[in-house]
Amino acid sequence: MRLMSFTDFGLRALMLLGAAPERARTTEDLAQALGISCNHLVKVLQHLAASGYVHTMRGAGGGVRLARPAASIRLGEVVAWLERDQPLVECFRADGGACPLTPSCRLRGALSRARAAFLESLNGETLADCIMTGP
Repeated sequence: MRLMSFTDFGLRALMLLGAAPERARTTEDLAQALGISCNHLVKVLQHLAASGYVHTMRGAGGGVRLARPAASIRLGEVVAWLERDQPLVECFRADGGACPLTPSCRLRGALSRARAAFLESLNGETLADCIMTGP
């Protein structure tokens, strides 16, 4: 399964935030550390804030930080949240897609089970399990 760069950026931002949970980081600081566009990261952080994974603060001394302990953030839940609007294949689209095989296709069930197993496996890990604690 291939994740969108949006999800990749979200996971990496959470890892950086989890490495120093007491520190509020600016979007610019995070974007520079990750080597990505600040504008793109803003969208990612908005999604993470809407889900309760991060807390954002405006003004002097503001920034973004984890909203809860890294040990309580399951990776599968984060991936499912960030990928929620992206269908795995055509027939997973909200409108059913345009695949002519859909009425008699057995692949959809297999892919659905594979996706569920992938997310279940990721839920066996937390953000805390992925945070680097030193060189």
